[in-house]
Amino acid sequence: MNFKMIHENYNVSDLEKSIKFYNEALDLHEVRRKTTDDFIIVYLSNDISDFELELTWLKDHPQPYDLGECEFHLAFRADDYEAAYKKHKEMGCICFENEAMGIYFIEDPDGYWLEILP
Repeated sequence: MNFKMIHENYNVSDLEKSIKFYNEALDLHEVRRKTTDDFIIVYLSNDISDFELELTWLKDHPQPYDLGECEFHLAFRADDYEAAYKKHKEMGCICFENEAMGIYFIEDPDGYWLEILP
């Protein structure tokens, strides 16, 4: 039996703000959307991988999400690490740097951490 990872879900407070962030920061774009009276789900991806990030906006959830201690994250490998770092620095979204490991993390509008690797 084989399993293939296909997506991870993040619940978001402002769907359009999140889509804009992921497009600008990581070049992810919308590949499909599901809309109901209670929620909107948007799947983001890029041309490099078939893995998708699922963003869910719930109509009846006006408060910020409790992310606990934020000890979870998605990781992205950058083909041009220095350019990615410069871009994220200019965006002001770098939230943690580990120079010893040669990595850093960016934070999305809802507080989710995303690891950037060379």
